[in-house]
Amino acid sequence: MSEPAAAPRPDTSDMFAVHGVFRDTLGAAPSLVGGIAPDDAERVALIANYYENILSFLESHHDGEEVLVFPLLRERCDGAGELIDHMDEQHHEALALLQEAKAALAAWPSGDAAAQQAAEARLEALGSHLGDHLSEEEQKVLPLAGEYLSMEEWGALPGHGMANFHGDKIWLILGLIRERMTDEQRAMMSEHMPPPALEMWNGFGEQAFKEYSTVVEVPVVNHA
Repeated sequence: MSEPAAAPRPDTSDMFAVHGVFRDTLGAAPSLVGGIAPDDAERVALIANYYENILSFLESHHDGEEVLVFPLLRERCDGAGELIDHMDEQHHEALALLQEAKAALAAWPSGDAAAQQAAEARLEALGSHLGDHLSEEEQKVLPLAGEYLSMEEWGALPGHGMANFHGDKIWLILGLIRERMTDEQRAMMSEHMPPPALEMWNGFGEQAFKEYSTVVEVPVVNHA
């Protein structure tokens, strides 16, 4: 009698696109934040809001991992506890840096040069911390998630992230992720998006993202 077919496992490589958003946007802080004339209030407000959305996405992204991924790996993967503890600790450190960056962004629209420098420095500090964390997560956590999580469990992450995103431009986040995906990954993402979100993206979100990217001059990196 033949053995039952193993349940299909998720392709966790789509997380590289999400991580690419954080690497690229935070890595662009010296030019996007530091390159603005202090008296350009309109541009300051634009870029401050841009990064407020990025930070909100980072919060919801980490929350999704802590709620949907880490507990399952603790439960199912012998010996993963120490690694997950380490990831949790890095998340706590990132959250502290994130809160500092949020406070600096809130103070920046005052137009003060020192506030601008502080916003740039806090975003760079967060990006530097995330650089090590994201690489370690890609090397050690994603393979475990691909082995021990089901397709449905991994597929719940995007919906959780969107539901817990508190920025005002969800289409910005979708666009940033999608431009770093392969065609196959974009199709899979659309399949798992809640119907209202997919309707929003197809209705106006994609065009809004393209127009906004032109104004902000968002760094585009194609990893496909």
